[in-house]
Amino acid sequence: MTTSYSPEFIRAMPKADLHLHLDGSLRPSGLIEMAKRSNIELPSYSVEGLRELVFKDNYQNLGEYLNGFQYTCAVLRDLENLEQAAYELGIDNQEEGVNYIEVRFAPQLLMDPSAGVDFDRVMHATNNGLKRAKDEYNSSKAVQQGDKPEFEYGLINCAMRMFGKKGFSPYYTQLFQLMRESESKQVIKTAAMELVRASVRLRDEEGMPIVGLDIAGQEMGYPAHEFKEVYEYAHQNFLLKTVHAGEAYGAESIFEALTQCYADRLGHGYSLFSPDMIEDQSITDKQGYTERLASFIADRRIAVEVCLTSNMQTNPSIGSIKNHNFGKMLDHRLATVICTDNRLVSNTTVSKEYELALNNFDVPLKRLKDMVAYGFKKNFFPGNYVEKREYAKRTLNYFDRVAMAYNLTD
Repeated sequence: MTTSYSPEFIRAMPKADLHLHLDGSLRPSGLIEMAKRSNIELPSYSVEGLRELVFKDNYQNLGEYLNGFQYTCAVLRDLENLEQAAYELGIDNQEEGVNYIEVRFAPQLLMDPSAGVDFDRVMHATNNGLKRAKDEYNSSKAVQQGDKPEFEYGLINCAMRMFGKKGFSPYYTQLFQLMRESESKQVIKTAAMELVRASVRLRDEEGMPIVGLDIAGQEMGYPAHEFKEVYEYAHQNFLLKTVHAGEAYGAESIFEALTQCYADRLGHGYSLFSPDMIEDQSITDKQGYTERLASFIADRRIAVEVCLTSNMQTNPSIGSIKNHNFGKMLDHRLATVICTDNRLVSNTTVSKEYELALNNFDVPLKRLKDMVAYGFKKNFFPGNYVEKREYAKRTLNYFDRVAMAYNLTD
């Protein structure tokens, strides 16, 4: 029998979001305000209009899902807007009981060298907004008295698997112009290497809480192994790694993320249990390959960042939520962390994602606590390991207190 959890309990329990794109998670009202301030044209200047025309509950395909990012990225190239968006994202998570977030985005999508908007300024604006939200929350009476755990965050910088010669961002357009004699894939890899080197520098020289590297964008045609050198640099400089893998491509992309990019976590990982999506002709026993890979991931406790609503929207063929491979992840005892992906684009919150999971899959309280724990134990915490363990312990003790208050027991 499926254990029942109230929305009030889900909202009250401590939560973490480890797969959270800044440019996909603006407040709709904030986007409108920023667009007006920066003279960015939107299809509508009402929340209802944006929900109807751009940020929908259901999408026909991945292209429609990604359509809204042209507007969010446009407003975020203004540093004032960027800081506001980061601040509001912190506040919105705090208000629904999320104590730890890892905010990821592609700084190079927001950079405009000709306007003086470089990597450092983009990162500082983002960090300033999140830090302000953190400081306000942690100075509250409830946190100061130990009644609630603190709010913490880290930054994950995304390199892009692909971008075109024009239109993706001023930075990418100028890079193609500077490297006009190079092949496109070489330009893309150069940008990724510049990103990881700059991330390590800013972390080490200024203490910026840049905790991880990610690679995002179209998997098909841009396999993870092409960015092996980029991930090796991160690996050798103690920058943790996550990889968008198995979102829209077969399990072999997950294998590459683990073996070529030293992935500490997996973004999405949906296709792990879809052997029909495997295209590598050398893999003849697709089901056996899937089982061995799943066992390896489970044994190594490599956490999977699960984004249910996003997967349903970008893969309409899934149909019912009951068909989502999350059920198979649970059956195979994988370490799963419930995440939002894009709060605005998917019209969701961490609490909504937990409700979707817990209302459709059997997750006893002990297993739920394990899932919550993975968010605090498998994160890329900006402090040292001892500090991370102590923080995780405080949040899990708080989980027990909340569960008791709602009369939930193992």
